[in-house]
Amino acid sequence: MQKEAKFYKKEPVGKTRCLLCPHRCFLANNKAGVCKIRVNKDGILYDIAYGEISTYAMDPIEKKPLYHFYPGSEIFSIGTWGCNFKCTFCQNWSISQQQVPTEIFTSEEIVDIAIKQKSLGIAYTYNEPFIWYEFVYDTAKMAKQKGLKNVLVTNGFVNEDPLREILPLIDALNIDLKANNESFYREICGGQLPPVMRTIKLSFNAGKHVEITNLLIPTLNDKDEEIESIVDWLAGISKDIPLHFSRYYPQYLMNIEPTDIATLNKAYNIAKQKLNYVYTGNVPLEQGQINTVCPNCKKELIKRDLNGIKISGLEGNACQSCKTSIYGQFE
Repeated sequence: MQKEAKFYKKEPVGKTRCLLCPHRCFLANNKAGVCKIRVNKDGILYDIAYGEISTYAMDPIEKKPLYHFYPGSEIFSIGTWGCNFKCTFCQNWSISQQQVPTEIFTSEEIVDIAIKQKSLGIAYTYNEPFIWYEFVYDTAKMAKQKGLKNVLVTNGFVNEDPLREILPLIDALNIDLKANNESFYREICGGQLPPVMRTIKLSFNAGKHVEITNLLIPTLNDKDEEIESIVDWLAGISKDIPLHFSRYYPQYLMNIEPTDIATLNKAYNIAKQKLNYVYTGNVPLEQGQINTVCPNCKKELIKRDLNGIKISGLEGNACQSCKTSIYGQFE
């Protein structure tokens, strides 16, 4: 399916300029942008993946990962194909870097499925959700009207106007902060760092629930000073923003060896000096730092293991023991 895109302008002799993300793709007739799914057809820009779903499933909210947003709940998750980044290490390259078979759904059908599955809401994930902005916007608007939560799992590479327009419909975001290093973004990801930092700040300052993921890749972004720079920058916004360090595995065009567990633990220890909530993931449960503890009295509040999620130390949004307010939404 296709739908005329938001956020573009017509240029002379049938060309278009996409204004959705910072690439600002300048497109001749029948040409697609970096994302592959925004195409100029006779001077009109279309989202050609509107309603096309490559992947859908009921997922634990922790899989996004969101550890402080209704922990223990499940959320109906959908994605299409394409991406506005070209990360050489992409963990979802099979749908982000090529066109794949899809099923067609309307926004109404997606919302109905979520309601029937007794889902917390809808997560727009698997590939980059901002690139099929039109379908995400239409579905999120309908979901909001039905009392469902909307979650974006995103690289954060979007222009300010589109972000501000959709944020009122969004409840939570997990944003990938791949490095605090512009050359990493340009050379490894085909993107830019400042727009991602802006997305994080704007989303948090708009009162949205925000958690951050950083995939640690040996030799590329795992040095102590790189980790410290991310931690310092996040702490400057709020020490309450949860930070998830994730283990890299060889994928797509990158064959560097997997991240050592010791590196994840080192990053955890660095971050815990300045951030209240730090986690390590993409490893066996017993090797990860996955439980939530009170930053004040250190009481265990949420235990995560093979048996599931156990919330035992919270009273509303506060620690039962010391009454410290805990960042997140828990009921």
